[in-house]
Amino acid sequence: MKLDERHLIQLAAVVQTGSVTGGADLLGMTQPAVSRTLSTLEKRLGEPLFFKGQRPLQPTPLARALADQGNAMLSASRKASETVKFFREGKAGSVRVGGTPFFMDALISSMTAEFQNSFPEIRVDQSYGYVRDLREAIHADRIDLAICPIDILGEGSGLVFEEILPGRNVVACSVLHPLLNKRKPTARELLEYPWVAPPAGSPLYADLHSILLSLGATEIKIRYSGGSLASVINYMTRTNALTVLPHSVVFAYRKDRSLTALPFKIPHPDRALGILRPADAPYLPAVDKYAQHIVGGFQDLRHLIKRHEDAVVWGG
Repeated sequence: MKLDERHLIQLAAVVQTGSVTGGADLLGMTQPAVSRTLSTLEKRLGEPLFFKGQRPLQPTPLARALADQGNAMLSASRKASETVKFFREGKAGSVRVGGTPFFMDALISSMTAEFQNSFPEIRVDQSYGYVRDLREAIHADRIDLAICPIDILGEGSGLVFEEILPGRNVVACSVLHPLLNKRKPTARELLEYPWVAPPAGSPLYADLHSILLSLGATEIKIRYSGGSLASVINYMTRTNALTVLPHSVVFAYRKDRSLTALPFKIPHPDRALGILRPADAPYLPAVDKYAQHIVGGFQDLRHLIKRHEDAVVWGG
């Protein structure tokens, strides 16, 4: 025998409240409509649903068993309604974000944690890549947005880019590096030390080679290359090697007392860190709320980074 799910939900509401009127109010229906449902259900079952003459209404064993099924449906219906409500308010859903490894590990992962402290029902799936890979991932609908450094976004790309931090590179080293004893280290002194190269294909890799050539290097001493941010930091804290990193990444580790920047000016790259999204993307409240959180986090951060750059890195 196939029963109408709506009839079971109405029966559950009446059993839960102990009256037809209460059940109707719980479901936002009229009392006559619920009464008709109960009458139809009794005729279909061929037996009564409630014991006669008892108030509040007392369900029969069969009615109670059916009401249990109706309660499960009612609960699922309410949960579905709540899911829709939370989704529309940007309090539930998922965000697929990709980004360049060093920025994601140093800055974005902690911002994501702060975001989910406020919106625990939003799932965030993070992946890594550089600009070319991230653009392909967006067009293939594998990610909703990317956080990466970009120099030029050509017309007709189908993407929009929102800058969140200007490009700023520094020469990074261990907090115990000998060159920190010098007020103004020279290019020649920098070239006496080995260097750590970021992963090949990253913007930083090109920046490193460009900077070393501008310092007059004829032979580039690359001692270690291709590691993750954690491995680069672990390596540098145990050696006197140098590397080129975004100042924001070095700034993020200032409290760890593991990494710092030398007071040596190098050219800033002609690019900016920002959020890359499809130009014609459908409105996804959770994704939009996540992007707003990242933008807001960098609005606070960029002033602190600039102050640190002026006061510490360049010594005022």
